[in-house]
Amino acid sequence: MDQIAENLAVVRRRIADAAHVVGRDPAEVRLLLAVKTQPVDAVRAALDAGADLLGHNRAQELVATGPGLAAPGTPAHEMHFIGHLQSNKVNQVLRWAGCVQTVDTLRLAQRLDAAVARRVAGTENGAGRNGPAVEDDGGASPLDVMVQVNTSGEPTKAGVDPAGAVELASAVGALPHLRLRGFMTIGANSPDVDVVRASYEALAQVRRDVLAGGAPGTGDATELSMGMSGDLEIAVAAGATMVRVGTAVFGARPPV
Repeated sequence: MDQIAENLAVVRRRIADAAHVVGRDPAEVRLLLAVKTQPVDAVRAALDAGADLLGHNRAQELVATGPGLAAPGTPAHEMHFIGHLQSNKVNQVLRWAGCVQTVDTLRLAQRLDAAVARRVAGTENGAGRNGPAVEDDGGASPLDVMVQVNTSGEPTKAGVDPAGAVELASAVGALPHLRLRGFMTIGANSPDVDVVRASYEALAQVRRDVLAGGAPGTGDATELSMGMSGDLEIAVAAGATMVRVGTAVFGARPPV
């Protein structure tokens, strides 16, 4: 577990160095740990080392590890959902995650909005950022979401096309029980640095377009969740406010 703390420190230095190169304050870039396949003990070791933002991309793993990460003594943290979300998994995910980064259709956004509305009405368990239902507000707060954009154009990647991102963001921002925080993408799968950079710069352009449009509910859509273990420096240079890192901290994932 000491290795996880050492790896976490290395990644934080990489983020800081990347920010300094382009004249940014490293504090502008949050580190989200992608905890896919990781056991609770490994995740807790990262939390003990100072991590405070986690992301799951599989609903079943999020549900399975949720109780362990909500146990007494677990450092406070925020949990995001960063994978493809099936409609029939919405309620399970909302029990444990405080933000869904992968909203790529209006239909999914509406399902999330309806699920939060039911929580507000007290007909379902609330969601929390560090465990199950938050007792102080009954889970009535709006759900943080991001619009996922397929900026690479790769058919294997989820996300709305950049050409439709402004329209989707405006529609999401209008939903009463969701709070649009920003945008998420998975960078281009290419050895060409310029191609990868372009995929991240495209997301930054989407943000500019949405903020310039001034549609209701989009004024706080400032987050850019982009960049992973192998290309976080490129993402930071393009304006990332959140990078999603897994293997650089936890090591190679075991075969599934």
